[in-house]
Amino acid sequence: MEEETVQKKSWKTYVAFVKDKNFWKVLLLGQVLSLCITGTNVVTTKLSNEYNFAAPTIQTFMVYACLAIVYNSYAIYKRGIKGWLLQFWRRGIYYFILGFIDVEGNYFVVKSYQYTSLLSAMLLDCWSTPVCMILSFIFLKARYRWVQYVGVFICLVGLGMLVGSDVITDKNYAAVDAVKGDLFCLLGATLYGFSNAGEEYMSRKHPLYEVIGMFTFFATFINLVQIFIFERSEWASFANDGVAAMVVVYTICMFVLYSLAPVMFRLGSAVLYNISILTSDFYGLIFGLGLFGYTVTVLYPFAYVVIIIGIGIYHVFPTPAPGIGNFDAEKAEQERRELYGLPQEEDVERQATNETAVSNEVIPTANDHDEKI
Repeated sequence: MEEETVQKKSWKTYVAFVKDKNFWKVLLLGQVLSLCITGTNVVTTKLSNEYNFAAPTIQTFMVYACLAIVYNSYAIYKRGIKGWLLQFWRRGIYYFILGFIDVEGNYFVVKSYQYTSLLSAMLLDCWSTPVCMILSFIFLKARYRWVQYVGVFICLVGLGMLVGSDVITDKNYAAVDAVKGDLFCLLGATLYGFSNAGEEYMSRKHPLYEVIGMFTFFATFINLVQIFIFERSEWASFANDGVAAMVVVYTICMFVLYSLAPVMFRLGSAVLYNISILTSDFYGLIFGLGLFGYTVTVLYPFAYVVIIIGIGIYHVFPTPAPGIGNFDAEKAEQERRELYGLPQEEDVERQATNETAVSNEVIPTANDHDEKI
């Protein structure tokens, strides 16, 4: 009888995450981000098929520029010019590296599709998930349970079912240079993993408006340099209203994605972000049925369910909180004092305690000495 009670209690513990509001927030937010990625894929496909426009660097330049303008303007409003400049002085090099990694990750993944097969690109692109787990373990001090590894594995199985369905419906295409394309995709996915883990690390230590504004500021100029090197001739395509409209839609989708991703990193993690967006291929099929004449197989809805189940299993036990903590009110105050070079509250209290102790000390006088004699 006691064993049955214990067993029932343990099962209630396993499914307790279903009642957790944070779980539903993370699940819904992950699917919103997945839909944003689907929107960018649909727009990119239409630009390529209908307008013969292939300029990923120009597309991402518009995104980075808009993000940099909006979030740096807000940072100046919150912190003033002095505080905004101090961000560059104290942490600029870290945001430059983060911006460079993000730009090159986007570039190499998109470039890989020109050389390798669709099947290889989709499979290799998920390499960013284990990269995130490794980096989170090392730098964010996240400690995973076995159930988290099982959840990630099941999500990747769901991705494999999506890829298998694409092969069945002949959506795959031959590789032009498989080795070169696969290496580009692996490099891009690795950079994605570094970018996501790095952004999560900064998001847990600094305000979101600083993180998004700073790394996109540097990414804008890095991207601009690449445009002048690789895509100078594509600027003329913006004279076409259709191309301009598609780029605007792409920019809106990516703006929402980059704005909400750091929120996802705080509520969940970069790993959870990566497994959540695996459903983007399923949403892509829904749009593709009407826009591109895609055909559906029975594997697609099952694959979607498998990925969602994998995300749920990831939450069976409490998800690991990174050892560096989260950005709360206390850390926000510490960060503000550090930025402006102000003493921390602990230092002020310690100094006040020392001054009180010194003032309470009995200092012997000449009269006291004479009395003792």
